[in-house]
Amino acid sequence: MIELTASDGASFSAYRAEPTEVPKGAVVVLQDVFGLTPEIRKAADAFAAAGYVAIAPSLFDRVKPGVSLGHDEGGKAEGAAISAQIGKEQAISDIQATVDAVKDAGKVAVVGYCWGGDLAYAAANKVNGIACVIGYDGSATVADYREKRKVPTLLHFGECDPELPLEAIAQFRAWRPDVSAFTYPEAAQGFSCDERGSFREDAAEQALERTLFWISQYVEGQKPILLKNAGAYAQAKTEKKKKKKGGDDLGPPMD
Repeated sequence: MIELTASDGASFSAYRAEPTEVPKGAVVVLQDVFGLTPEIRKAADAFAAAGYVAIAPSLFDRVKPGVSLGHDEGGKAEGAAISAQIGKEQAISDIQATVDAVKDAGKVAVVGYCWGGDLAYAAANKVNGIACVIGYDGSATVADYREKRKVPTLLHFGECDPELPLEAIAQFRAWRPDVSAFTYPEAAQGFSCDERGSFREDAAEQALERTLFWISQYVEGQKPILLKNAGAYAQAKTEKKKKKKGGDDLGPPMD
């Protein structure tokens, strides 16, 4: 555990996991309403094993330090009450401080679960220095559709989540075509956590595969793909500009 300080002077702890080799970048892991649980640390460890500096801030520390609640109704109610006291703006301030703490490792991704999924979605437009965000089970996310995302955003939803009707997810997709949103059959909230009764191994593996690919694209960066006729098309456009101004772009030359 390390100690961090937000811009308003508030201090909070964070769990940091290091990769065994030179880091490819960094991943900030945002907790659900159950706090900085062993499951959230396990998720951070998995990102570290994939080659990234991983850090999970204890976002409840402003109200109650060191919170780690059980995955039951009592734990959910207590966590929801604490998250309401924290509020979005203070959480975003702590996320910004966390991103700043790991940006020396390279580009930074933000991954959040449930409450943290909603915060990850908000962070896309409010936090500086992030390359992409991924949100799981963000029940409030589907209502936050008005602003276009400033960074690439990937979302995962269970199709059997009582807090997220499929109709609402479908409407969100229509409003925000700039967001990649996937749903998983027979999956409910918490489907990616193997310590919860809602765990779905097949959905969790598929979502993680998509998440790691998303991070590799925007944190590491992929080599450019040379499309067929790309060189000829570029040359044709250059020659066209030399001959005349304006005119329609008719696309790449045909074979």
